[in-house]
Amino acid sequence: MDIKAFKMDGLGNDFVIIDNRQKITNLTKKQIIKICDRNFLGCDQLILIERDKSADAFLKFYNSDGGESGACGNGTRCVADLISKEVNNKSIVLKTISGYLKSEILGNNIVTTEIGKAKTEWNEIPLSEKLNTKNLNIKISDRDNKEHSGGTAVNVGNPHIVFFVNQIDNYDIRKIGPNIENHKIFPEKCNVTIAQILDKNLIKVKVWERGAGLTKACGTAACATAFAGKLNNLTNNKTDIEFENGKLSISIDEKNSIHMRGPVSDIKEIEIKL
Repeated sequence: MDIKAFKMDGLGNDFVIIDNRQKITNLTKKQIIKICDRNFLGCDQLILIERDKSADAFLKFYNSDGGESGACGNGTRCVADLISKEVNNKSIVLKTISGYLKSEILGNNIVTTEIGKAKTEWNEIPLSEKLNTKNLNIKISDRDNKEHSGGTAVNVGNPHIVFFVNQIDNYDIRKIGPNIENHKIFPEKCNVTIAQILDKNLIKVKVWERGAGLTKACGTAACATAFAGKLNNLTNNKTDIEFENGKLSISIDEKNSIHMRGPVSDIKEIEIKL
C-alpha cells in the first residue's frame, strides 16, 4: 500500500499527516505504530485530515503507541498552515474531538491557535479521586534523590500534570515521565511536564508525552504550563515556553482562553510504503 502524506513539525515536535478528504486510508493500530516508529518513518503523532461540513476539516490525532489523542496543539498549527495554502485563507477553523480550534496564519511560518479554556476540576482532568488539582502532592525525585512534592493538573484537550522545580536539569524526565504518566491517579494517563520559571514571562520545560514519550516540544503542554503558572501566581498572562529547539508564546485572554503562537516547518510531501 502506497500512501501520499506530508511531514511537518513545530519546534521538532513532528507529524506525519494523511489527507483523508479525497481518498480514505484505513489504518490499523499496528500500521499507525509502524508509521510512527523512528526505525521506519518516525513521528511523535500521526494526523488524519477528514471532511467536515462545520469546519475547514476534522482532525484525528494518534500517538506513536497507536492510541488516539484528544488534542495536539503543534499538530493543529501545522495542519492549519497546510490547509491555509490550499484554500488561500489566513483564518482556518479545525474541528477535533475536543472542539473547534481557530488558527490565524501570520506569515513567516508563524501560526497562532486558540486552544480554548483549560479545565481544572478533578473529574475533568480526569483523576480517579477528588483531589486539589492545584497541588496533587505527588512526589518526584531529582538526580540526588531529593524529593519534590507537587504537581498541578490541567486539561487542555488532554490531561497534563506540571511540576514547577528550581533546577530543571536536576530531574530525569525519561525516568519520571513514564512513572507519572501511568500513575493510578490518572485513569486516562497523562502528559508530564517538568518546568523551571526563569522569570514571570519565561518558563523552561521538559515534556514526556502520553503515548509518545520524550518529545522535543508539545503545544498542549506549553498551554498547560502557562495556565498552571498563572494559576499558581508564578507568571503573567503572556508567557514564553522554552523547549529544546525554541519557544512557543502562550497568552491567556480576559475570558481565560489560551492562545498559542509559534513556528511551523515547511511542508514536505512524502510517500509511505506499507
